[in-house]
Amino acid sequence: MPPRTTRVVCLVRRPDGEPALGDFAVEERPLAPLSEGQLLVRNLYMSVDPSMRGRLESTEKHYTHNFAPGSPLDGRALGVVVESRCPTVPPGTFLRHQLGWREWAVLDAADTDAAGRIDPQLAPLPTWLGLLGQTGFTAYVGLTRIAEVRPGDTVFVSAAAGAVGSAAGQFARLLGAERVIGTAGGPDKCALLVKEFGYDAAADYRAEPVRDALARLAPDGIDVYFDNVGGEQLAAALHALRTGGRVALCGMMSQFGGERRSTDINQLIQAVLKRLTLRGFIVRDHDDLRPEFESRVADWLRSGRITARETVTDGLDSAAGALLALLDGGNVGKMLVRLADDPYSRA
Repeated sequence: MPPRTTRVVCLVRRPDGEPALGDFAVEERPLAPLSEGQLLVRNLYMSVDPSMRGRLESTEKHYTHNFAPGSPLDGRALGVVVESRCPTVPPGTFLRHQLGWREWAVLDAADTDAAGRIDPQLAPLPTWLGLLGQTGFTAYVGLTRIAEVRPGDTVFVSAAAGAVGSAAGQFARLLGAERVIGTAGGPDKCALLVKEFGYDAAADYRAEPVRDALARLAPDGIDVYFDNVGGEQLAAALHALRTGGRVALCGMMSQFGGERRSTDINQLIQAVLKRLTLRGFIVRDHDDLRPEFESRVADWLRSGRITARETVTDGLDSAAGALLALLDGGNVGKMLVRLADDPYSRA
């Protein structure tokens, strides 16, 4: 019999400063019976993303809705259709969708376009939420369309050991960058950037000012900055960029939490002096690039030219802890929660 309830992660209260485990709770919620055109999906994996931090706020304007206390969280997930009231989406279909942070989801089939369906034979399931999912797509859009990486460029990526950053560094190299530099927190992550993700050099932002690190690692300057952090690292990049440099503004994790908003906006005079291009982007505005991205990156994966890394925790009860770990830099690559047995796992 199909389940009548599902466990979900709810926001108990908005964080007072940094989020804490007590701000979240796992609750049992009813599942509505399926109507025509609906699907019952068992979630296998859910994505844990830095953008969740902004959605916990009450006043921050976000590019999607903010979470409300007492309500379930949501986000990217991958699952398998168990019951269907839509003839074009049969049971057994694997889908990506937006109703994560729960074990079961009822979806409208009309909301699951072709981009949401995945073939588990082509790549491991976690990859479809990572390098082949919105994470990899964000890195690809930022480098190809926003920053327009060119052969011979020197590219700097912040938060380079994270999900988007670890993809961006690898993609930049394959797109023709001559030198790729990243920042990460701690010597182990910095070593990993060079050994596993193909960065030419890495700087520990906890050990030295990023501006000093860029002067040392890129003495002739940089052409592209892929910004996941903002704050000090964006300011450092503005000083390191050459005339005509390009900045892809992807995320600014340093800007969440009032005590962190200290970098002087006057640093932006560098954009005037050097005729820089700074362009923010939201990846969903660029879905026309998705077929090109999936074809190209799937080929890079099959040929072994890029590496997919995930940090995976098990069970819905670990989800809030996974988010806190992510926000504290406790992941390498994509942060995921496994919610049910993966039928294609080789473990």
